This record gives sequence, structure tokens and C-alpha cells, in this order.
Amino acid sequence: MLSVAHGPTGALIASKIPNPLISIPIIIASHFIEDYIPHWDVGQGLTSKKKQKKTAFFQELFFDFPLSILIIYFLFQVGRPFDWRPWLGWFVGLLPDFIEFPYLFLGHRNPLLNGFARFHSIVHRSTPHKLWGLLPQLLVLLLVVLLK
Repeated sequence: MLSVAHGPTGALIASKIPNPLISIPIIIASHFIEDYIPHWDVGQGLTSKKKQKKTAFFQELFFDFPLSILIIYFLFQVGRPFDWRPWLGWFVGLLPDFIEFPYLFLGHRNPLLNGFARFHSIVHRSTPHKLWGLLPQLLVLLLVVLLK
């Protein structure tokens, strides 16, 4: 899924379950559950060479990633004192994708993380259809807003 789905999900969980020892495993599990739902993301087409790495990188860096930060800011910070928990949740919600970044964009895989990468690729379900691939992510965002 896009960062705009994973990040807010993590922020919501961290804001509702303030104990990081409990919330962090749930956030990581939520990442894999969301990735199991067929979705479209900026990496769609990288493995089939239908999309260049540079294009996916810029879509992530200049659209998806900053938009996820703005969503967290407006949903969890505006009009409230600073709270680090939604930001920790945002980071942990994106952590599995951060771990995959060196392999996807630089071709480098850390041998210590091969099992993690294998599991991530097993649960990850993509669809090339943007409309059907963005719809579940919009529903995730709607749930985050409703449950906030």
C-alpha cells in the first residue's frame, strides 16, 4: 500500500494504544495485513520493468511520503500539544517498506533481512488497476478518520 495508508494506520494504533511494547507489534502486523489486500502503489511495475526506479522514487519522495506526513499532522497534531506517539506509529507503519528500500532502489539486500524480505514479498499483493488498487487505501484512510 501507499505510505498514505500505512502511516496513518500506524499513527492511529499508536495513539489508541499508548504502550509501545503493545502497539509496535500490532502496527507491524497491520502493515502486512494491509499489504495482503490487493492494492496499487508507486512501486507497481518495478519488477516487470514497466516502470523505472527513478519514476517510482520521485512519486514516493515528492507525493506519497510527504502526503502521509501531512495527513498525520492534520489528523493527530493540529490544535493539540505535540504527541510523539502518532509519529512513532507513522514510522513503524512504514518500517517494513523502509527496510525494503535499499533492495528495491539500490539493488542491495542485507543478508540478515532475507527472511523478512521473503515474508514481505509473500504477503504483498499488488494490482496494476489504479482505481481498484486505490479504493482499499481510501477505505483505510476513511476508517482512520472515523476511528481517530
